[in-house]
Amino acid sequence: MKIGIYGQFYHAQAGPYIEELLSSLDTPEIEVYIEKDFFNLIQQHKSITKNYSHFSTFEKLDSSFDLFFSIGGDGTILKSASFIKDLGIPIVGINTGRLGFLATVNKEDIKGIIPKLLQKKFSVSHRTVLGLKTTPENQELCNGNFALNEITVNRKNSTSMITIEAWLDDEYLTAYWADGLIVSTPTGSTGYSLSCGGPVIMPSTKALCLTPIAPHNLNARPLIIKDDKRVTLKIIGRDEEFLVSMDSKTVTVKNHTTLQIEKAPFKIRLVELHGDSFIQTIRKKLLWGEDKRN
Repeated sequence: MKIGIYGQFYHAQAGPYIEELLSSLDTPEIEVYIEKDFFNLIQQHKSITKNYSHFSTFEKLDSSFDLFFSIGGDGTILKSASFIKDLGIPIVGINTGRLGFLATVNKEDIKGIIPKLLQKKFSVSHRTVLGLKTTPENQELCNGNFALNEITVNRKNSTSMITIEAWLDDEYLTAYWADGLIVSTPTGSTGYSLSCGGPVIMPSTKALCLTPIAPHNLNARPLIIKDDKRVTLKIIGRDEEFLVSMDSKTVTVKNHTTLQIEKAPFKIRLVELHGDSFIQTIRKKLLWGEDKRN
């Protein structure tokens, strides 16, 4: 079995759990490749002293990997998706962060889950990904232009709102006068969209959500659309530039730029251990039912 491991940061309190994971995977039957920068972070900290013999590093991935461990929070999984892209490698999210809607494996459970994963006692949740097309001069958007959570347009260095004209396929929808607009997948519905008043969407739902950010017109509400729709946005504002974000990647583009957002031709695969579910996760993370009367 071939396994990749990635983390964005090294927290001292997470050291014992990282060491526990590495120790569990340190067998001749498993090839472990750790992302180069994360490997260097591990080496710099003295809390992990064992010299693991079966580990190497990677800068890019290929389809030969069987599993990919993401160590951190949801942001780390979003970054992990940028390594995996369309390779279809299942991601195991180990939560050493805070809330964790995507990274659902608790760090305290690492030792118990490894045998289940190696025996393939898990299911896979296929998550919709958004793709982005725009004019050729916006090269930063043309490279790695997909998002697992959401694609967002925002005002940049101004307190002035921007106007976002929106079309669904070729039919004009409306013009949002707001601080920005979020186009989210069901996976992203528990992220930025939720904090802006958007709904929680089950991951398997074939839908996208358009959520305005602080709209001036109070009748501009979040809108659920079918995920086979092409969303075209044209942004107009007083400033010369505005921001476009694809998950954690943010770039600056010129005023009057047109963006086309569509469902990507591939999906990201997240590991769900038997007994876990999205419903259990949101009930626990959003504290549903946490009431003295219950």
